[in-house]
Amino acid sequence: MTKQTFGATISALRKERGMTQLELARQMGVTDKAVSKWERDLSFPDVTSLPKLAEVLGTSVDELLEVKTAAQEEPAGSRVPALVELVLKAVALAMGVGVTALTVMDEVEPKNALGLLGIGVACLALTQLMHSPDPE
Repeated sequence: MTKQTFGATISALRKERGMTQLELARQMGVTDKAVSKWERDLSFPDVTSLPKLAEVLGTSVDELLEVKTAAQEEPAGSRVPALVELVLKAVALAMGVGVTALTVMDEVEPKNALGLLGIGVACLALTQLMHSPDPE
């Protein structure tokens, strides 16, 4: 069985056994609305009922709970560029706001202000380079 959401797992196992939601609900001692909510991932069965649910669906609790999480769907390395871009944009914004505030308060010399703005512009340039097509 491929990894999927908990609700999709319940639905697939129920359908494999030719059961309706009502039939599963009766065996579990709940309403068919409860089963529907489980299958749509809107609620979760009581943890104490998981062994019975697994038995009714002909599987183990471990197999029943083996669901695909967001972390498993997306490799951790693919989030790094987005995080780097966010940090670079935050630094650029901080430099702009900081220079503006310090200038209004007359707390920064023009030479230093230009240096800080240069850091901000460099960060923005790096974010643009991250989105430029790779040279072939």
